[in-house]
Amino acid sequence: MRRRSRRSPSAPAPCLPGDPPGGRRAAAVWGIGVAVYFVAVIFRTSLGVAGLDAADRFDVNASALSTFSILQLLVYASMQIPVGLLVDRLGTKKVLTLGVVLFTLGQAAFALSPSYGMALAARALLGCGDAMTFIAVLRLGARWFPVRRGPLIAQLAGLCGMAGNLVSTLVIARLLHGVGWTATFAGSSLAGVLVLVLLLLFLKDHPEGYEPAPAEHAGAAYVRKQIAAAWREPGTRLGMWVHFTTQFPAMVFLLLWGMPFLVEAQGLTRGTAGELLTLVVLSNMALGLVFGQIIARHGAARAPIALGTVGATALLWAAAIAYPGDHAPMWLLVTLCLVLGACGPASMIGFDFARPANPPERQGTASGIVNMGGFVASMTTLLAVGVLLDATGDNYRIAFASVFVLETLGVVQILRLRKRTARRERDHLVASRVEAVHVPA
Repeated sequence: MRRRSRRSPSAPAPCLPGDPPGGRRAAAVWGIGVAVYFVAVIFRTSLGVAGLDAADRFDVNASALSTFSILQLLVYASMQIPVGLLVDRLGTKKVLTLGVVLFTLGQAAFALSPSYGMALAARALLGCGDAMTFIAVLRLGARWFPVRRGPLIAQLAGLCGMAGNLVSTLVIARLLHGVGWTATFAGSSLAGVLVLVLLLLFLKDHPEGYEPAPAEHAGAAYVRKQIAAAWREPGTRLGMWVHFTTQFPAMVFLLLWGMPFLVEAQGLTRGTAGELLTLVVLSNMALGLVFGQIIARHGAARAPIALGTVGATALLWAAAIAYPGDHAPMWLLVTLCLVLGACGPASMIGFDFARPANPPERQGTASGIVNMGGFVASMTTLLAVGVLLDATGDNYRIAFASVFVLETLGVVQILRLRKRTARRERDHLVASRVEAVHVPA
């Protein structure tokens, strides 16, 4: 008889009965899913290095420019819960296939858009496809690897996504100034075709013999039940607020406003600014490995790491925008970029709160709720920065100060839910131990 039991988040767990075996086969299949996410992130972040080019191409101001990323993130965030439900119901392969088709068409359409309106529609289509990738990849990892590997696998997925961001800052930026707008974006869309072929040929939802138990799906009633059950868990809500509070400063910086801030407000060349954006990505990748290892061994470190990242980010952000004089010194900008690199790995901790709080058949829905947090915060801040820049005559100090409002809100919610989540996790641990005693050999 095969039983699934919950593990303690504060200690590494042994391999549980019923756990997937992992191994090379798991790594190969999961790698295909991660490759899809990698390409999605390249497409998502390509606008971050093309912001100034887009403003010239479509002749738009800061508010209109920010609308590109806001619309993309609005679509992304609004689809997180529906996508989570789709992943739980249809499985990873079908959802990823649809996602690849949509974000590839969106990238190609963005390359050929002759007007601002058509370019907006292309970014919305891209955001729709992008929204289907990360939750599906998390589900794929949970189906192919043992539970104890969960935090590290999630961090590795995020790390590979940041590698996609690295391609944007190193490759897309140079291609834009070498071969031009249309060739760059149309050529990059071919990467979507490549991962679609790999996905269709080789990806499987789960290993042989580890099929999930069939779940009943009763239309709208089932949907409401799944969402309500996931939301009732304090771990899901805490995970959402952790993601909300930690992710968005780096997302805003990399996705759109980092390049203009460094060039226009700090007087750097585009080349130097691109190097600093690359530093954010490299820091993210390095810290993702560190955070994953720490949390896999010491679950109690989740909240301190998340709150410490928020505090360090706020401190360096404030120092950079409030530095007396026209420009902040290079050492301060470098330190800011290094600290911003912690935001992505810290946001992944949100999934580590939601994962043990929800059973396998609800993981996609819970992950969708968590993932919605950071993108709602990013979308809100992107809009606020654009509006404030136009209203203040491109005063980045005032515009970038909007970050502190959302950080304060998020920290309050994290502190409010932290103890409640810990109590709930202890209850789950006690229940699993009682259940284990009564499981027949």
